[in-house]
Amino acid sequence: MVIEKFLIEPQKALLVVIDFQEKLANAMKRDVLESTLKNTLKLIHLFKIHGIPILLTEQYPKGLGQTLNEIKNLIDEPAIEKIHFSCLNEEKFIEKIRQLNRNQVVLVGMEAHVCVFQTALDFLMRDYRVFLPKDAVCSRRKDDWKVGIDLIKEAGGIITCTETIIFQILKKAGTPQFKAMLEFVK
Repeated sequence: MVIEKFLIEPQKALLVVIDFQEKLANAMKRDVLESTLKNTLKLIHLFKIHGIPILLTEQYPKGLGQTLNEIKNLIDEPAIEKIHFSCLNEEKFIEKIRQLNRNQVVLVGMEAHVCVFQTALDFLMRDYRVFLPKDAVCSRRKDDWKVGIDLIKEAGGIITCTETIIFQILKKAGTPQFKAMLEFVK
């Protein structure tokens, strides 16, 4: 086993926030949505504090609505609209990825077994290291969520959780970044 595959390096990483949209959110179980959203917001704050790029997508916003305000208000870049389930089938998304020149991606969003799964596969096929915090992705049904997680793991993605990523990127206590994240990990 190559241990390095488990390491997230801030200078090589990016966060992709997939389809946290109004109508999808309304289809989720309330407690699942709240937990997933809370963990996603923690990761957005972490990545912003460290100056790590964040990309946001919206699946067919005319039908599924806009990104939830809690997320949209934190991300500086506008959402990349898509009609394909995989983000990597959209030319605007691919252009952004090329510009960023990063090879490690943390995926969060909806739904684990559809857009998140297909995006993870496409990143893995392009030799990216994919990290999936399973507590920051969701699906309408728990069985579908589990299938998405299992498939991404089988394909070579690293299944992790929000706190593991937070402390892996922070690396140590006592820094200004650590202090800025304290309110989110208490």
